Amino acid sequence: MNIALITGSSGLVGSEAAYFFHNKKFKIIGIDNNCRRYFFGKNGDTSWKKRELKKKITSYHHFSIDIRNFNALKKIFTKFSKNIKVIVHAAAQPSHDWAAKEPLTDFSINAVGTLNLLELCRQYCPKAVFIYVSTNKVYGDSPNFLPLKEKLYRYEVSSKSIFSKGINESMSIDQSIHSLFGASKTSADLLVQEYGKNFGLYCGVFRLGCITGPGHSGAELHGFLNYLIKANIKNIPYTIYGYKGKQVRDNIHSYDLINCFWNFFKNPKKGEVYNIGGGRKNSCSIIEIIKKIEDLTKIKMIKKYTSKNRTGDHIWYITSNLKFKKHYPKWKIKFSLDKILKQTINSFI
Repeated sequence: MNIALITGSSGLVGSEAAYFFHNKKFKIIGIDNNCRRYFFGKNGDTSWKKRELKKKITSYHHFSIDIRNFNALKKIFTKFSKNIKVIVHAAAQPSHDWAAKEPLTDFSINAVGTLNLLELCRQYCPKAVFIYVSTNKVYGDSPNFLPLKEKLYRYEVSSKSIFSKGINESMSIDQSIHSLFGASKTSADLLVQEYGKNFGLYCGVFRLGCITGPGHSGAELHGFLNYLIKANIKNIPYTIYGYKGKQVRDNIHSYDLINCFWNFFKNPKKGEVYNIGGGRKNSCSIIEIIKKIEDLTKIKMIKKYTSKNRTGDHIWYITSNLKFKKHYPKWKIKFSLDKILKQTINSFI
């Protein structure tokens, strides 16, 4: 029996992983207690996705367990032990705005929850591949000190910068403003690396920016592209926070991300770190993407602007995937930005 244990299984990444590994003939153990509803209200509710998973995947077994509960997790690891071949750890408190409201909750979920899973993996299934969904917020606001140029619709980095083609893993995670969310995710990021390097576990850290797709329960504080499309179609006022709406992000479809995980699973490493994203071709500023969405839906966005940016927010972040592509040359991005937009828009219509 091959088991894929997936935390945050009703979320965007977790549910995509459930379908993907099910198609690879894995039995799926999903762990998700719908904390996203607590964080973001009804827009964040993932119960619809849980119902869908149970309906479509016959081998799916769901556990509404909080990852902070070590003893509850231990029962699962004890029962399935060495049959667990891969752990995709996607459960998290994902918003730096929300983290400031309840710092203890944020840290206990992101850092302590991750430590619980790592230790149980070490004790009960040490040969399993542990895949951790990290964030580009581990770099804090360091990207904001790159040589930036303001253009008509977006910010750009000078071609003279070593990061002009995308930010790679050499950027320092020190001496920057992370937000409390960034700090808790950095703590977990480092723990995963240490369990790989010190205990010899097959661990991969994947530092991500904007993950997207129709499977997202997008909310204002998390789920940028999905929520933006939802706001447009449902005439919900959308607030642009700072930087004139010219801040740039690259976007990766959840399927492309899980396919990346699959490549790592087949040839895992111990405590390796990768930046993963959509790259320059899938990048956009907020005002650029609003225009694209309006052109596709023929609906005018109701928007307002505030000059105050979010703490630790990046002015420009485009990912360099070069390291991962070097290690796993067969991996390629399937979903272009236009394809992501059309698929997500269709999911709301």
